[in-house]
Amino acid sequence: MAADIQVVPSATTVLVVDDLPVVRLSLRHILQHEGFQVMEAGSAGEARAALQAKPVQLVLSDIEMPGGESGLELVKSLEHRIPELAFVMVTAMDDTSLALDCIQHGAFGYVVKPFQPREIIVQVRGALRRRLLEIEFQDREKVLARKVREQTEEIRSSREEVALRLLSACEYRDFETGAHVRRIGLYSAEMARLLGWDDDRVDCIRAAAPLHDIGKIGVPDSVLLKPGDLSDEEWVLMRQHTTKGAAILKGSSVPFIQMGARIAACHHEKWDGTGYPSGLAGSRIPVEARITAIVDVYDALVHKRHYKDPWPEELALEFMRKRAGSHLDPDLFSLFDTHLERFRAIRMANPDEREPDFAAVWSE
Repeated sequence: MAADIQVVPSATTVLVVDDLPVVRLSLRHILQHEGFQVMEAGSAGEARAALQAKPVQLVLSDIEMPGGESGLELVKSLEHRIPELAFVMVTAMDDTSLALDCIQHGAFGYVVKPFQPREIIVQVRGALRRRLLEIEFQDREKVLARKVREQTEEIRSSREEVALRLLSACEYRDFETGAHVRRIGLYSAEMARLLGWDDDRVDCIRAAAPLHDIGKIGVPDSVLLKPGDLSDEEWVLMRQHTTKGAAILKGSSVPFIQMGARIAACHHEKWDGTGYPSGLAGSRIPVEARITAIVDVYDALVHKRHYKDPWPEELALEFMRKRAGSHLDPDLFSLFDTHLERFRAIRMANPDEREPDFAAVWSE
């Protein structure tokens, strides 16, 4: 495609910059003979004014301009506009080092005085062609970047859809609202960002954390939906939702489902080792499960459940602070507490759509 790029002189405006009128006149005649549109400026200041007044594709500038800015200074000041604006420098025989300096700052070429008309045209056409090639390359990069963004968003959406379909399939959203599930994913992703995780890992936990209670599909309704306190035998059945969830999700080659299995298995483990099902303690509990535990407790406390009214946020935080270091990872909870406004914003932006019909069972 690059081979098809053609310079069209009639659609190209060249700004000639030189303090000597006779040189500007000579360059004008050469360029106009080839069909180029030509503007003139006698100094760097005049050149900048001309560039603001009308679109220009190339500046053909002398380097040494007595009594003001040099051509090199002009190039440096307009370097941010390359390759939108191409530069070709005109220099005396002993100024080639300055010409090379201009090229280092983005000029596309230079011509040594005294010049021949053919030299001017070759350099101008070459600079304009390079300009078009670089613009095309930048355009392709933008298209590629947009496609990468679109594909990334498609992957993210697919992860979230799979997670929500898994939850919907087990009628999970009948006893915990869809907004709660969504919030758990968003809270967890925010925690991951605060920890400096890369984008892919953040996306994984956003999709994986909502799967934390998927094992409740294996808990009998008589236990899961019981309006009163559970007996010791019923608590044994309830606590099995962790291992059942891990079993549902195990064996996958998909990273977010693998993470979901770890979260399902370990989100009721406690920092001090008194949790279930395995009695893991401290850093032996997967970090994604420790994150999910914090945000799940927070969300359960500050929202209405059939067995309780929502707690005031400060009361919920006081409850959680007392359990940092025993139930909850103290460092992660400190991070959560320090950046509470971010999690509050997520909560406010994702309210429950309706009152839940059944309780989301949670136990400290």
